[in-house]
Amino acid sequence: MKFTAHINVMPLKELLDPQGKAVNNSLHNLGLSQVQDVRVGKHITLNIEAASKDEAERLTQEACKKLLANQVMEAFDFTLVEA
Repeated sequence: MKFTAHINVMPLKELLDPQGKAVNNSLHNLGLSQVQDVRVGKHITLNIEAASKDEAERLTQEACKKLLANQVMEAFDFTLVEA
Protein backbone atom coordinates (compact mmCIF):
# COMPACT_ATOMS: atom_id res chain seq x y z
CA MET A 1 0.00 0.00 0.00
CA LYS A 2 1.11 3.55 -0.64
CA PHE A 3 0.73 6.34 1.89
CA THR A 4 1.59 10.02 2.00
CA ALA A 5 2.78 11.42 5.31
CA HIS A 6 2.27 15.14 5.88
CA ILE A 7 4.66 16.17 8.67
CA ASN A 8 4.77 19.49 10.50
CA VAL A 9 7.89 20.36 12.50
CA MET A 10 7.73 23.41 14.75
CA PRO A 11 10.03 24.95 17.36
CA LEU A 12 9.06 24.06 20.92
CA LYS A 13 6.78 26.70 22.43
CA GLU A 14 9.19 27.17 25.34
CA LEU A 15 12.00 28.26 23.00
CA LEU A 16 12.55 31.54 21.21
CA ASP A 17 11.80 31.51 17.48
CA PRO A 18 14.07 34.11 15.82
CA GLN A 19 12.62 33.44 12.36
CA GLY A 20 9.10 33.85 13.67
CA LYS A 21 10.08 37.10 15.40
CA ALA A 22 11.63 38.45 12.18
CA VAL A 23 8.52 37.56 10.15
CA ASN A 24 6.27 39.07 12.83
CA ASN A 25 8.26 42.34 12.77
CA SER A 26 8.22 42.44 8.96
CA LEU A 27 4.47 41.94 8.87
CA HIS A 28 4.05 44.81 11.34
CA ASN A 29 6.27 46.99 9.10
CA LEU A 30 3.94 46.17 6.21
CA GLY A 31 0.97 47.47 8.19
CA LEU A 32 -0.29 44.08 9.37
CA SER A 33 -0.03 44.84 13.07
CA GLN A 34 -3.00 42.58 13.87
CA VAL A 35 -0.77 39.53 13.32
CA GLN A 36 0.75 38.27 16.58
CA ASP A 37 3.03 35.47 17.77
CA VAL A 38 4.34 34.14 14.45
CA ARG A 39 6.14 30.78 14.63
CA VAL A 40 8.05 29.44 11.62
CA GLY A 41 8.48 25.72 11.05
CA LYS A 42 8.65 23.31 8.16
CA HIS A 43 6.27 21.02 6.33
CA ILE A 44 7.62 17.75 4.94
CA THR A 45 5.84 15.27 2.68
CA LEU A 46 6.95 11.63 2.47
CA ASN A 47 5.62 8.99 0.09
CA ILE A 48 5.79 5.64 1.85
CA GLU A 49 5.33 2.08 0.65
CA ALA A 50 4.13 -0.02 3.59
CA ALA A 51 2.10 -3.16 4.23
CA SER A 52 -0.31 -1.36 6.59
CA LYS A 53 -1.19 2.02 8.02
CA ASP A 54 0.40 1.00 11.34
CA GLU A 55 3.69 0.26 9.57
CA ALA A 56 3.53 3.58 7.71
CA GLU A 57 2.96 5.39 11.03
CA ARG A 58 5.92 3.58 12.57
CA LEU A 59 8.17 4.47 9.63
CA THR A 60 7.07 8.11 9.76
CA GLN A 61 7.73 8.29 13.52
CA GLU A 62 11.16 6.76 13.01
CA ALA A 63 12.05 9.19 10.22
CA CYS A 64 10.98 12.16 12.34
CA LYS A 65 12.83 11.03 15.46
CA LYS A 66 16.04 10.02 13.66
CA LEU A 67 16.36 12.81 11.09
CA LEU A 68 13.54 15.22 10.36
CA ALA A 69 13.03 16.82 13.79
CA ASN A 70 15.55 17.81 16.43
CA GLN A 71 13.55 16.73 19.48
CA VAL A 72 15.62 18.93 21.80
CA MET A 73 14.33 22.04 20.02
CA GLU A 74 11.40 20.93 17.86
CA ALA A 75 8.10 19.09 18.09
CA PHE A 76 6.44 17.23 15.23
CA ASP A 77 3.05 15.90 14.27
CA PHE A 78 1.85 14.16 11.14
CA THR A 79 -1.13 12.82 9.27
CA LEU A 80 -1.16 9.85 6.93
CA VAL A 81 -3.26 9.63 3.79
CA GLU A 82 -3.62 6.49 1.73
CA ALA A 83 -2.44 7.27 -1.79
